[in-house]
Amino acid sequence: MRDAQTDADPPLAQAVFLDRDGTLIEDRGHLASPDDVVFYPQAARALARLRGRFRLFIVTNQRGIAEGLLRPEQVEAVNRHVVAVLGQAGIAIPRVYTCPHRRSDGCACIKPNPYFLHRAAREFGLDLARSWAVGDHPHDVELARRAGARGLYVLTGHGARHHAELSPDTVVVPGIAEAVDWILAHS
Repeated sequence: MRDAQTDADPPLAQAVFLDRDGTLIEDRGHLASPDDVVFYPQAARALARLRGRFRLFIVTNQRGIAEGLLRPEQVEAVNRHVVAVLGQAGIAIPRVYTCPHRRSDGCACIKPNPYFLHRAAREFGLDLARSWAVGDHPHDVELARRAGARGLYVLTGHGARHHAELSPDTVVVPGIAEAVDWILAHS
């Protein structure tokens, strides 16, 4: 007879889904080159504090592709650069999920639709109820709600501009470092 404990499925992992522009790096419009990437100074140090406890993913809307302002390979080069720089700091980002559509396209993958969070949960064995989404736009918080995760709103990037659009119960923090503080204190 086999031991019931060894037959049990391993617990599902917790994750943090991070917006890219305005959350980890400065939002400088449609980034066509890795040379245009400017990280927030505290981003890598903050994310390093999540190591070992959370799987980290980037979820980004890049409508510039649909609008012909960016080629998919340009967005991919920027994404690879962001992942590589974080990797040099010991932070693993196993997947960047990129929506290349305009909101008017009605796709399933544009935030706040939870398509990519559900996909990541299946692909990586994640518990969305114990996971977080962090971003500088109300749709990042709505993404978390729709996926059954918890959302945090940062005031960097477009955060200050859209602050008034948030529901009163939204957790708002100054930036990524404070978002990590909140996650660690409330997980």
